[in-house]
Amino acid sequence: MTAGSWALWNVGIGALMGAVGVALAAVAAHRTADPSLATAALFLILHGVGAVALTAIAGGTPWPSVLLGAASLMLVAVALFSGDVSSRVLLGDRLFPMAAPAGGSLLIASWLIAAVASIAAAIRG
Repeated sequence: MTAGSWALWNVGIGALMGAVGVALAAVAAHRTADPSLATAALFLILHGVGAVALTAIAGGTPWPSVLLGAASLMLVAVALFSGDVSSRVLLGDRLFPMAAPAGGSLLIASWLIAAVASIAAAIRG
């Protein structure tokens, strides 16, 4: 896969996650009083946008694959986290044991990878 097609996948999936996040926020506002669902929606929207932003700037860095990878990891991680939280609220069952904690941990890792790569690129000049 070329960097260009990888970037387009990230942007497309990030945009879909934003759309799902908005839909989930509507469900949270009108169908259930569980605040966990609103959190899942917020995470989808924020991390979808974060992945799109990382992808957008990746090409202007010395290591575009690192930022593209961080964005891809972010998309997988937020799917795990928000998917598990939403599944618990809407279906009464989890995706699999430890899905939300694994997703949350991978989200932290994706942000840290992006931070280190960006700061290292800035220092490098």
